[in-house]
Amino acid sequence: MRTRPTTLLLVLTLASAVSADEAYRADVKKWREDREARLKADGGWLTVAGLFWLKEGDNRFGTDPGNDIVLPPGSAPERAGVFKFAGGRTTVALASGVTGTIAGKTVTTADMKSDEAGAPDVLTLRGLTLQVIKRGERHAIRLKDKDSALRKAFTGLHWYEVREDYKVTARFVSYGAPQPVKVPNILGQTEAMPSPGYAVFPMNGKEVRLEGVLEEPGAEQLFFILRDETSGKETYPAGRFMYADLPKQGTIVLDFNKAYNPPCAFTPFATCPLPPPQNWMPVRVEAGELDYGHHDRPAAPAR
Repeated sequence: MRTRPTTLLLVLTLASAVSADEAYRADVKKWREDREARLKADGGWLTVAGLFWLKEGDNRFGTDPGNDIVLPPGSAPERAGVFKFAGGRTTVALASGVTGTIAGKTVTTADMKSDEAGAPDVLTLRGLTLQVIKRGERHAIRLKDKDSALRKAFTGLHWYEVREDYKVTARFVSYGAPQPVKVPNILGQTEAMPSPGYAVFPMNGKEVRLEGVLEEPGAEQLFFILRDETSGKETYPAGRFMYADLPKQGTIVLDFNKAYNPPCAFTPFATCPLPPPQNWMPVRVEAGELDYGHHDRPAAPAR
């Protein structure tokens, strides 16, 4: 019995579709595994163990409870040194006999560049790292600890099943020149971030609009901070993050299977941005990362 050409074509088409679907699922699975590996890595968000706002003048640090910046017990000397903060500038001076490094070089005193204009200087002290971050007009020391309790207690990420219909090709409406978008954060601050435009697409019977922002000059992806009707139920209450390659010829591909939780879902010491009101989606997005919820976290803001 001969196979008819049309039957053979149908079989080949179905086989090709199955192969493409398997390849897509494998890609998402690998992306999710890499996401979890970064979270658990040395210096990942699970190691963030403290956030200390700097005051003008001396900010002493060490394991003694009397310090301004109290380090985990047994992790460092009782009096490890001092961060001198004046006029927006931070300098570290280590106590006599205390050894620390910045970029692999041993230091006793050094200026500490913040994260305002890119990668900050990072002071390594045994299994700890300390760096200066700037949020609005405030500066803080972010502490990371390789032996943090959050890292040790981590139980793994959980996800919705991969659904290819949640990979959406959307129409992209450009502003021409990037427009400032007000992005709130959990500290109650608002930062203006540049947006080149917004994506428009149908989902679950409704038209949805999402505005993306550029995190830095020359960024090759758009950053979306979003909230949907699963937020506070199956997914993290305050919202989720998603990246997409820059639009081409008036379209952009949004893969909600790769929507993921912000750092605040894992540590109370992060300073996460929150979804702007225009990115509160009026639909359920049953795709991407599910809630983790193993620490006290900020509530979602009132709309």
